[in-house]
Amino acid sequence: MRVLIIGGTVFVGRHLTQALQGRGHDVAMFNRGKAAAEEFPGVERLVGDRAVDFARLGDRNFDAVVDTCGFVPHVVGLSARYLAERAQRYVFISSVSAHDDKQLVRDESAPLAVLPEGASAQEFAIEHYGPLKALCERAAQDEFGAERTIVIRPGLIVGPYDPTDRYTYWPHRIARGGDVLAPNSPADPMQFIDARDLAEWIVHLLETGASGAYNAVSPPRAFTIGDVLASCAEAAGCDPNFIWVEEAFLEAHGVEAWMGLPLWIPASAGYPGFFDVGNARAMQSGLRVRPLVETARDTLAWLQTRPPDRPWKAGLTPEREAELLAAWAAA
Repeated sequence: MRVLIIGGTVFVGRHLTQALQGRGHDVAMFNRGKAAAEEFPGVERLVGDRAVDFARLGDRNFDAVVDTCGFVPHVVGLSARYLAERAQRYVFISSVSAHDDKQLVRDESAPLAVLPEGASAQEFAIEHYGPLKALCERAAQDEFGAERTIVIRPGLIVGPYDPTDRYTYWPHRIARGGDVLAPNSPADPMQFIDARDLAEWIVHLLETGASGAYNAVSPPRAFTIGDVLASCAEAAGCDPNFIWVEEAFLEAHGVEAWMGLPLWIPASAGYPGFFDVGNARAMQSGLRVRPLVETARDTLAWLQTRPPDRPWKAGLTPEREAELLAAWAAA
């Protein structure tokens, strides 16, 4: 296959390129040229802004397109419209957040999020991330049709090269050992997807002519946050002392969920079942989920290449963690 990736090589695009090339497929990339791609010889690089520069593709044709960076529906619509006669299949990377976050998501038929009245669909706003992703899905399907569109709804994507630090904080922190502040309870359910599993499965879907929507997460209730943190300790070869701090205490002390303390979403946030999403369709179509310790071990290995002065985007600083643990002990 000849596959066009809309997006760069920072994270998902990197692993997708590796998976496609590993299976002998031809890859072209269309992006703004901000992320280096020199380590991918043989990839055709097409530089431009997807909102205005698709004509730079010229008369090229593709077996498939994978859109890794669509956030605004009219921009996705422009991409899909231009490519509808130049490609056979369109893969749109959406999000489980495209589902209505007030309802449990047992399968892909669960209701989708709706943009609030008065909110703009013409520009990206993080508070409307889910509804905008749902509209982007529709924009792609409107141009390619349901039978030629694959919608992928990942949860949290983790693994080497993750630029967000949302998962990476944990293997890094746990490798330091000592008393580790952990959120709420080790029994709390957890779901995510290793970017490499995601990439390899997308290639499989393309090779098998799939279509439709898929929730791309690990199986519901397959593991807990306790399992995740234990896998980080195993990967690091250390034996930290996990101190599980109640979420009421964390909220009372101003700890930010998700980014301030990664993988933690308190019940008060109003996202029931965020880590309990049905994924049966994805598993039946060939998704494979690697062991937790493998993700942790490979993430730690990648972290050895991280510049020591690069700021962390998520997680507690050592000083803030010590402060919270002291307050918890006193309480």
